Amino acid sequence: MYLNKELRKKIKNILDNDGVIAFVTDTVWGLGCLPSSETAVKKIYEIKKREAQKPLILMSNSIDNLKPYVKKINPKTDELIKKYFPGALTLVLEKTEKTADFVTSGFNTVGIRVPNNEVFKEICEVSTGHVLATTSANLSHEPSAKTYEQALENMQHKVDLVIEDFGQNAKGIESTVVLVLENEIKILRQGAIEIEDAEKSKK
Repeated sequence: MYLNKELRKKIKNILDNDGVIAFVTDTVWGLGCLPSSETAVKKIYEIKKREAQKPLILMSNSIDNLKPYVKKINPKTDELIKKYFPGALTLVLEKTEKTADFVTSGFNTVGIRVPNNEVFKEICEVSTGHVLATTSANLSHEPSAKTYEQALENMQHKVDLVIEDFGQNAKGIESTVVLVLENEIKILRQGAIEIEDAEKSKK
């Protein structure tokens, strides 16, 4: 266990009161808040100077916590989840009404991911609902933070808390983002996971 009782209580309190935190993942450092808090989501956009048409993604320590936010897990999606979760893959799926429009910039899809990082998993464990609305911990169009020091430099005095990584370092390469269609996937961003052409077209 990396987060002590006092820190766990502090994280939960910040999130429950429309706060924003910065944290390590397996890819790059992230910003996050509760997906039900429009106030906190607006803060993230203001902090990053992020364009309103760019959605946040939902991340959790378990796919089961994310399932209520998406309409269905079809066989192709399930195949990718079993192969790459937890890990550096973001799946873009059709969302349910539980996923607020202010998280997805009004799109009818939402990105979901389960990072493979123990500190992040513990943050999810203590947060209400165990799901965070997230984006990278940097100003828009600037490089992503890859270390605790860079996250502090980018976000100190802007967010409510920058949580240490306790040696569970980010690898420094963003996740691969794919839109999942019925029987195939469309790569929206090639990142840490290399998706083969055969993977894209496999029925």
